[in-house]
Amino acid sequence: MKILALGGSPRKEGNTAWYLQRVLETAAALGAEGELVELGGLDIEGCRGCYGCVKAGKCVVEDDFQEVFQKLIEADGILFGSPVYHGSITSKLKAVMDRAGFSGRWAMNQMKDKGEAYTWKGTVFSDKVVAPVTVARRAGQNFAFAQILLWAAANDCIIVGNTYWNVGAAGKGGAKDASEDVEGVGIMDGLAHRMVETIRALEMRDGR
Repeated sequence: MKILALGGSPRKEGNTAWYLQRVLETAAALGAEGELVELGGLDIEGCRGCYGCVKAGKCVVEDDFQEVFQKLIEADGILFGSPVYHGSITSKLKAVMDRAGFSGRWAMNQMKDKGEAYTWKGTVFSDKVVAPVTVARRAGQNFAFAQILLWAAANDCIIVGNTYWNVGAAGKGGAKDASEDVEGVGIMDGLAHRMVETIRALEMRDGR
């Protein structure tokens, strides 16, 4: 099984990346293959709303998104991680999620004329196991966490639960101190177990 973690922070190897890597390391001990992709420094612009993906079946904007999107397609489980900026996920992660959501839908479906009903064939993300990981010093987690959950729900994903929200408390004064968040570490370990267990259950269901 493959688990892909997308780190939305513009800071390389920051707190968000640390929490995501913790999940991947715990999942690796359980037999999963993991990869962390940090979006900071990548050339990924926001969705243009051009509807080019409707005809092409893929996003027509050529930048680093294309490689990230292919990794998303190949993954069995996806972690979307972001620090909280003014109560929201980062603009880079939002850009990836917007473009992936639109192009992933139209890769599997055709747009209908006004007044015609849709019979959806799913998306490229159907049945992928998805979980959010958000990081803040004190507050603002809820909306950022909900943004990722709403995306997963609208893209036919399976949202994996945990014994608490997958949030980390770190970064006072810009410090990279996620490893000191003892409770957060336990939360990430629990998330890894639940992701692996859910993916295994799906593999058994599908006879893989």
